[in-house]
Amino acid sequence: MIRVVLIDDQALMRAGFRALLEAEDGIEVVGEAADGERGIALVRECVPDVALIDVQMPVMTGIEATRRIAADPRLSGVRVVILTNYGLDEYVFDALRAGASGFLLKDTEPADLLHGIEIVARGDSLLSPSVTSRLIGEFVARPPDRATAPGLENLTRREREVTALAARGLTNEEIATHMVISPFTAKTHVSRAMTKLGARDRAQLVVFAYESGLVAARNATS
Repeated sequence: MIRVVLIDDQALMRAGFRALLEAEDGIEVVGEAADGERGIALVRECVPDVALIDVQMPVMTGIEATRRIAADPRLSGVRVVILTNYGLDEYVFDALRAGASGFLLKDTEPADLLHGIEIVARGDSLLSPSVTSRLIGEFVARPPDRATAPGLENLTRREREVTALAARGLTNEEIATHMVISPFTAKTHVSRAMTKLGARDRAQLVVFAYESGLVAARNATS
């Protein structure tokens, strides 16, 4: 059973999400909150598998709520999915930096919402190749900020390589083919890189790769 909390200031939006999710076998909505501050308290009380959080709310924004969840060791198993009306805007990038595992548009298809929750609940990031490509386009337009992305020196050559490939949107299987290694070995390298960098998931690995300069602009279009 995947346990979900809904944090959104629009009651009608919460009701719609709840009705959709509770009609699905294997998903349980364990609570709702109308602002980020109450949402944090709810997450700490329920410790769900997934928190669906609106990016813009009163009292505390979804970004700040995400940051606090990611910083709390007791909530290390909680995966945050940001809800937005606007697609890939600055709020989404800030949310990914804060620790979100991905994002969904509020008008997403019901099947995509359900699939997205399942993806995030099993520990993967909710970033499709097309979304990753657009993320790349945003990050490479900015100069690297190595001061905000420490840890590059702790990665082995192989770990740097898999991190760069993951940041370009490759799956573990595609990384394995590119590097001529087994998918299990590719997954191991990715996991070790995430551990060394303190990344919650692959979304954080993408952020690190671009902000550290590990992946340069010329690689984004290759």
